[in-house]
Amino acid sequence: MKLQTKQDFYGLLFDIINPLKPYYTKGRSGVILGRHATWYDDAAARCESFSRPLWGLVPYFAGGGEAEEFQRICLDGFRSGTDKENPEYWGECADRDQRFVEMAAMAYGMIFCPDKLWDPLSETEKENMTAWLSQINSHEVCDSNWIFFRVFVNVAFKLRQIPAFSADILEKDLDRIDDFYVGGGWYMDGVQGQKDYYIPFAIQFYSLIYALVMEEYDGERCKKYKMRACEFAKTFIYWFAQDGEALPYGRSLTYRFAQVAFFSACILAKVYPFSVGVMKGIIVRNLEKWYQSDMFDNSHILTVGYKYPNLVMAEHYNSYGGPYWGLKTLAFLMLDENDEFFKAAAEPLPKLDELKKIPAADMIIKRTCGEVCAYVAGTHENFGCGQIIPKYLKFAYSTKYGFNVMRSNVYLEELAPDNMLCFNINGVYFTRNHSEGFSMLDNGFIIRWSAFSDIKVETRVIITPKGHKRIHKISSPYDMTAYDCGFAIAARDRDNAICEAGDSFAYAHNDFSGCKVTGSKGRVINASPNTNIIYNKTVIPVVEFEIKKGETVIETEITED
Repeated sequence: MKLQTKQDFYGLLFDIINPLKPYYTKGRSGVILGRHATWYDDAAARCESFSRPLWGLVPYFAGGGEAEEFQRICLDGFRSGTDKENPEYWGECADRDQRFVEMAAMAYGMIFCPDKLWDPLSETEKENMTAWLSQINSHEVCDSNWIFFRVFVNVAFKLRQIPAFSADILEKDLDRIDDFYVGGGWYMDGVQGQKDYYIPFAIQFYSLIYALVMEEYDGERCKKYKMRACEFAKTFIYWFAQDGEALPYGRSLTYRFAQVAFFSACILAKVYPFSVGVMKGIIVRNLEKWYQSDMFDNSHILTVGYKYPNLVMAEHYNSYGGPYWGLKTLAFLMLDENDEFFKAAAEPLPKLDELKKIPAADMIIKRTCGEVCAYVAGTHENFGCGQIIPKYLKFAYSTKYGFNVMRSNVYLEELAPDNMLCFNINGVYFTRNHSEGFSMLDNGFIIRWSAFSDIKVETRVIITPKGHKRIHKISSPYDMTAYDCGFAIAARDRDNAICEAGDSFAYAHNDFSGCKVTGSKGRVINASPNTNIIYNKTVIPVVEFEIKKGETVIETEITED
C-alpha cells in the first residue's frame, strides 16, 4: 500500500467506505452490517453506523473532495433520521444516551463542510436536525470524554449562528474537561480515572479540533490545548513500535487505527511536537500494519475485534458500525494537496529512551529492538463494559505478544491469564479485580491488590533487560494453588510453537517470539481459541505454587526472546 499523496489517502478512505453502500437502509439513516446486540437500542446502533463514516467523509469534503453519492447518502440520512414522522427516525434521547456520541460526527460536518452537509437541507429539515441535536443540551452526558460531544454540538450551533447555541453550557463543559487534567499533557477519562486511548483519540483529538476552529473566540484556551498536545506527544510516542504497531492496552481497541488520530489532529491544527515527517511516519506505518491484519470480513467490512473478528474481546457498546470511528485518523484530508504533510517522506521514530516513566499515565514503557512493553499500575476496574480486568489489570502489555481476555473462570484454559497471578480455590479461578494502591519505582512498581476481599497481595514488579521479575507477598485465609503466568505465545498452525515445562520453569516459543517463566513447577496452558486479541491461538507458560493459609512470599522471573 502506497500512502504518500492526498490521492493515496483518498484511495484508502474509499477502499474502507465503498463496501458499505449496499447495506444502507432505505432511508439512508443507517448501515446494517451485523445482527449482534449492544447495550443501547437498535435505533441508536443504526444512528451509530450512519455517523461513523462521517469522521472520514467530513475532512474529505472539507478538503475539496467531491463524492456526490456519499453526499446524497449523508443528506438523506439526516433527513430521515431527524424527522419524527419518518419510520427511520433515530429516536428521542435519554440521559447518557449513545446518540450523543454520534451527534459529534454530525456537528463535525456542520463545522467544517456546511456547504455539503448543512446548506443543502431545507429550512424544515434544518429545524428537524437542530431540534434533534439540541437534545444533548437538555440531558446528562457521561462525565468523561463524552462532554466533548456536547461541546462539538454547541460549537456547530455557534458557527452556524443557530439560536440553540448555549454559551453557558459550552463554558461549563470546557471547565469540566479541565478538571480531568492530571499533568504532562495527560487527562484521565472522567470519573472512572482511566488513562488509555481515550486520551489521545478522544480528549486530545477533540481539544485540537476545538483549538483549530475557536481560536478567534477563545484564544487562551486554544493556546493551552495546543501546549498540552505538544507535551502529551512527548510520552504518547512511546506507545508505538518502530514498525508502526501500537500498544494494545485498555478498552475500545476495536477502533483500531484511531490509535494515530491524535497525530492527524496535530498535523491539521499545525501543532508540531515532532517533524511532519516523523508524525506522518507514525500514521503511515500504523495504517500499513492494520492493512496486514484480518480486520475486514469477506465483504471488506470492518469487523468488531482487533487483529481479527472477535466478539469475545468486545465491549458491550461495540455495535457493528462502531469500528468506523477509526476514520478520525483521516482528519488531515482537510489540508490542501500541496501541504507539507502530503509532500513529506514518512520518517522513522526519533531516538527514544529504552526505559521511560510516564507518571501521569501510571505506566513505565520499555523498548527492546523496536518493540514496546508497558508495565502498568492498573488502577481502573470499576466500569463493567466488557473484559475490563484483562484490559487494564495485567502486569505487562506488549506490541509483540498482545494480551488475552477471558471466557470463564472455571477452567484455566478459558481464563487465559497471561501476565497475571491467579488463584484456584475449590475449582474456581480468581484474578486481580481490585486495586488498593501502588508506588512507581525507577524500574517497576509496587502494587497492592486483591483477588477478592479475603486475599490480599502486594506485588513488586522489577523490570530487567530481558523481561521482569515479580515478588508477590500473599495474605490468604485459604490453602490454594497459585499460577504466575508469562506472555501469551502465538500458536497458530503456521507459527511452529514449541512448549517445554519442568520442575522449575515453563517455556514456549515460536518462529518469532518466546517466553520463559521460572520459579516453580512449570506447565503450559493451551489458551482457549480467540482469547488473544492479536493471535487466534496462543499458549501461555506458567509456574505453579501451593499457597498455605497465612502469609506467603513467592518469586517469579519472566524472560522474553
